[in-house]
Amino acid sequence: MIATQTGYPATGLSGAVVLITGALTGIGRATALAFGKEGSRIVVSGRRQQEGFDFAAELQAMGVQAEFIFADVRQEKDIITLIERTVERFGRLDIAVNNAGTEGKIGPVTEQTAENYAATFETNVLGVLLSMKHELLVMKAQGRGSIVNVSSTLGIRGGSGASVYSASKHAVEGLTKSAALEVASLGIRVNAVAPGPIDTGMFDRFAGSPESKERTKAKQPVQRLGRPEEVANVIVYVGSNGAPFLTGQSVVVDGGRSL
Repeated sequence: MIATQTGYPATGLSGAVVLITGALTGIGRATALAFGKEGSRIVVSGRRQQEGFDFAAELQAMGVQAEFIFADVRQEKDIITLIERTVERFGRLDIAVNNAGTEGKIGPVTEQTAENYAATFETNVLGVLLSMKHELLVMKAQGRGSIVNVSSTLGIRGGSGASVYSASKHAVEGLTKSAALEVASLGIRVNAVAPGPIDTGMFDRFAGSPESKERTKAKQPVQRLGRPEEVANVIVYVGSNGAPFLTGQSVVVDGGRSL
């Protein structure tokens, strides 16, 4: 079997070591399940310890080698511990999915505060920056690796009532492109996946009401919201050896909304 620069078989993701932040709900949870079905070894991370241990146990019951490690991505010490423990447990880090995020306070620019800006950017931007920093230190030493940052279609265009969230995801897009350029020659790829309206708890909070959610559905060319597993499948592909020439890109998954 031909070896690849990430060290796991070219024919699949079996044995790949995958780290997922914000892995306990929504897209993050679906992504862990999707990698698990491929035979990957998985570290799921988040801030709710009991839910994390329960989810790791669920993955283990499926036959997946999985572990939960607590981390608040706003705290660099937590990120350092997360990466160190991942490598201690599995020996390397092949794929990192930086999914932890928050919608912040939804509303017009005139209602935004410095506190909401700080809270949103600390999770969505600082969290991605710190995660990539320490993931890349490991991957550079390995000479291989793949990072997928979870962005948003609002990181590509604007969104009325979502100025701070949109700005934070624009920042994720910029971080992704810059990091990709820095490590492209080292056997490491960095990409983003940008979901549109996906049927998750975060989207329910974002929509604010069942009526608003239905209006969003009606505006979708496919006449429905996306499902978390549909985004997860794209993340798995982008992170895998199936896309070796893809780096510095943002892959939109929005049911045609941005067309």
